[in-house]
Amino acid sequence: MSLVIGVPRESFPGEKRVATVPEVVEKLIKLGFSVSVESGAGDDANFSDDTYRAAGAQIVQGAANLWSASDIVFKVRAPSAEEIGLIREGSTLIGFIWPAQNPELMQQLAAKRVTVLALDSLPRTLSRAQKMDALTSTAGVSGYRAVIEAANAFGRFFNGQITAAGKVPPAKVFIAGAGVAGLAAIGTAASLGAIVRANDTRAEVADQVVSLGGEFVKVDYDEEGSGGGGYAKVMSEGFQAAQREMYAQQAKECDIIITTALIPGKPAPKLITAEMVQSMKPGSVIVDMAAEQGGNCELTEPGKVVVKHGVTIVGYTDLPSRLPKQASTLYSTNLLRLTEELCKDAEGKKTTDGTINVNMEDEAIRGLTVIKEGNITWPPPPPKQVAAPAAKPAVAPAPAHGHGPSGKVSSPTRVATMFAFAALLFGVIGYGAPTAFLGHLTVFVLGCFIGYMVVWNVTPALHTPLMSVTNSISSIIVIGALVQVAPPLVDGITRPELLIKCLAAAAIALTAINMFGGFAVTRRMLDMFRKN
Repeated sequence: MSLVIGVPRESFPGEKRVATVPEVVEKLIKLGFSVSVESGAGDDANFSDDTYRAAGAQIVQGAANLWSASDIVFKVRAPSAEEIGLIREGSTLIGFIWPAQNPELMQQLAAKRVTVLALDSLPRTLSRAQKMDALTSTAGVSGYRAVIEAANAFGRFFNGQITAAGKVPPAKVFIAGAGVAGLAAIGTAASLGAIVRANDTRAEVADQVVSLGGEFVKVDYDEEGSGGGGYAKVMSEGFQAAQREMYAQQAKECDIIITTALIPGKPAPKLITAEMVQSMKPGSVIVDMAAEQGGNCELTEPGKVVVKHGVTIVGYTDLPSRLPKQASTLYSTNLLRLTEELCKDAEGKKTTDGTINVNMEDEAIRGLTVIKEGNITWPPPPPKQVAAPAAKPAVAPAPAHGHGPSGKVSSPTRVATMFAFAALLFGVIGYGAPTAFLGHLTVFVLGCFIGYMVVWNVTPALHTPLMSVTNSISSIIVIGALVQVAPPLVDGITRPELLIKCLAAAAIALTAINMFGGFAVTRRMLDMFRKN
């Protein structure tokens, strides 16, 4: 018999998201499930009851009726005490739980003998778990919304402008923390035209910051900051002191600061002191994305917008909920991917009979499952260590081909033979050739030899710039062809015959291709290094 997935209306104050959207309801039904949605659950996210009915869901009046009839419950926030009383024994709950921060909640859920899958406990280091990573989806929405809130509170343009009324400088934005939320904020602020700077304790994110249009500000202190699961770790006191100095400098220079620093299971670190806020320019803005965990700024008031020392400090704790439709869509997609992983039989084959299999042998599912049929299974065992592949035996490099210096030296016999053949060939040519021709031939042979030695020994990576320039310059030989086809300037001078004129015309055409092609390639190469 197929199971019923229930989607209640979120009861947390100010929460506008809904766990499942109509588009996902259709896909859940194809997996064999029945879907029930509490009336009004999607109203705040602009999903009406009629859109759920059209997708095939059943609309249920009242939370008590929905909870009692649901085998699986999809939620965004952790259930309240009242909702725990409504949950049916033996059912399955999926949503954000935060077991480390909510031990009492874990005991209450275990007493109801339910199975709980906490999306915040997903092993994020598993590549196949990325499609289920609701934390990443939520953080991306939060980072975007943080910049929008900053722009709303800021009194100027983000981008620089030159108008008839005067010049407007671009806003300077500093992002503290370059995780998912920080990178989303960097990309948004840069797209709005601001000068963006960012810092993170993990040095490896510097390239990501630059790729999004930001400038990575490094702390003058060497220490590795990567922690487990893609998070940053708690840094040493020496690093934190150097970091505070850098933050103090950025506070004086920047117009907007967005802080995103959080470490799971710990209060938010205090990065922006009251003195730093006081040093900021009047009208500046701080958006504290860690406000729900206490905030990264000493003057943040969670859930409020306050003005201290002329600086607006935004401490909203519901940033994802301020984009409810987008946040709900992404979140419900993560739940769908998780449900697809649960709809597999013992052999790992996909099923569509509307049942789930909480396979504790699956590393991703094991990490998510914090309670199994009333038994607390959190924390999960450490992830399995994959053995490093055996080192391959060293293989001698293949002989080099093409341009560039080669370690292989030609044999003396071969060199002597080549020179003997060349000397014999030139002797035959010189025996019957006029003296003027021999002079030109000598220059031609020497030019070929020097060009060969110069170009052939250049590193292959430089071939394109070298050849594009040398082609353009060496094409001066077109002058010789022009002399051959031009009429004589002095009477009595005989001109070449028709055949030579035709050859000269062909030389002009081919050399022109060489010349303009070289300049075109050079221009394209230079454009690669120009910022549009």
